[in-house]
Amino acid sequence: MHTFVRNLITEWRRLELPVENATVVIGVSGGADSVSLLLAMRELVQTQKLDLRLVAAHFNHGLRAFESNADERFVKMLTAELKIESASEHSKSLATGNLEQNARRARYQFLSRVADGIGAFAILTGHTINDQAETFLMNLIRGSGRDGLCGMRAVRPLEEEKRGGGEKDTTPFPLFSSSPTLLVRPLLSWAKRQDTEQFCLDNGIEFCYDTMNDDMAFRRVQIRKILLPVLEDMNPKIVETLANTATLMQNLETPGNRLALTDVLILGDLKILSKSELNDAIRSWLRDRRGNTRRLQLKHVEAVERLIFSEKSGRIVELPGGKIVKSDGKIRYEQNKVEN
Repeated sequence: MHTFVRNLITEWRRLELPVENATVVIGVSGGADSVSLLLAMRELVQTQKLDLRLVAAHFNHGLRAFESNADERFVKMLTAELKIESASEHSKSLATGNLEQNARRARYQFLSRVADGIGAFAILTGHTINDQAETFLMNLIRGSGRDGLCGMRAVRPLEEEKRGGGEKDTTPFPLFSSSPTLLVRPLLSWAKRQDTEQFCLDNGIEFCYDTMNDDMAFRRVQIRKILLPVLEDMNPKIVETLANTATLMQNLETPGNRLALTDVLILGDLKILSKSELNDAIRSWLRDRRGNTRRLQLKHVEAVERLIFSEKSGRIVELPGGKIVKSDGKIRYEQNKVEN
């Protein structure tokens, strides 16, 4: 058995995922990460290490003209050759605004529809250690709190992915929660990008390459092409170090996070927290109230902190998409009304 496949089944068991009588959807873009995951899962089924129904799903965003269509054709031919069921869909149009976020949201909505239609217990994606390190740096540069620095989790409810994104990725949850479908990243803790590429080559598969990965207009590409190489000169294992740090952050629990589960926050409970615990409580609370932490910056959290310790009552802090209102010894979040 190839080392890549052995590592995958080891991680599958560690995550305590079903090994029989279940269906999974594998998101396949055509790139090395997702293709290697598809190939390894197929081998585990063929060797009877897993008794699962595999369905590959490809979403054509249409962002790269003929390249996007070529990726779709590649995935269709590959799944046909491997005799794996597949589903695909074309993006009708992406809403104005953040292109990456809109594309990501559309992709996960498609994957969710496929999973719901066939009763899949999980959607698998090919995120690797490299993706985790890049996510950590992106959130660090943006000024994220502990939630953002936790990076991505290997298993989480899909519904959270559809609602939010970014720092929302870090909410703890019971493994088999009320969410009908899970999002699983089985390569996240052990596979690097070079591992997925090598496994594809070892299987004689020439994977697709997304030219948008070279577009320096995207922050993630800047981190990958400029920042990480500089950091690697200082620490050759910087990718693993950053990913491990994100994992360590996930295992930390603070009193502030437990307070953040309520609809309103009591000022007296907040004032006894340390600054770091208070920061965590505010971020977690706003994330749950807003559904995500997009556009939420350090200056917004600090404004809420000042409001908490202000002696005046009835004060308001404006935030992107809403506001914080202080009254009767409490603070509450109010979403801005959308004019029809």
